[in-house]
Amino acid sequence: MFDDNGRLTPVTVIKIEDNVVIANRTEEKNGYSAAVIGTGVKKKSNITKPFAGQFKGANIEPSQTVMEFRDYDNEVSVGDVLGVDLFKDVAFVDVTGTSKGKGYQGGMKRYGFGGGRATHGSKFHRDLGGTAMSSTPSRTFKGHRMAGHMGNERKTILNLRVVAVDSDMQVLMVKGAIPGPAQSTVVVRKAIKK
Repeated sequence: MFDDNGRLTPVTVIKIEDNVVIANRTEEKNGYSAAVIGTGVKKKSNITKPFAGQFKGANIEPSQTVMEFRDYDNEVSVGDVLGVDLFKDVAFVDVTGTSKGKGYQGGMKRYGFGGGRATHGSKFHRDLGGTAMSSTPSRTFKGHRMAGHMGNERKTILNLRVVAVDSDMQVLMVKGAIPGPAQSTVVVRKAIKK
């Protein structure tokens, strides 16, 4: 997006679907306060009876994604629809999502290890190198950075600046990148550190 001074800002467009309040958790009944919110519509053929049960009392269509938000700031009642208007006066947000999965990767791609020389028959190009000491302790410590499953983790990007809020299209535009592929579900909240 271009601002008033003609500067270009790279943005990520987040579509805010209708978020329906399914239930309220209270201190008296549940021991904690929270709001249960659902978004999207799930096909009736894919719904189990226990899953459908939580929507019966509220008389709401079953949602594709259901999440519980503890200590929710706003006063909401069952059946309320929350949209992009929640972010009208917010300057910074935190976005949580599942990062793209990269499969099984080696140390160089996963952690940026340097690897060995590329020439003169070294036979050590993309390996990890040594992972432990010799006689003491004679083992590799837990948590050592090695090859393994990369990505597909829950990540939160903090303090993304809100560039624009479009109520007509129900979209939120934030400066920079957010975790996950296109069309994935993310959680957007008011920034807690700014």
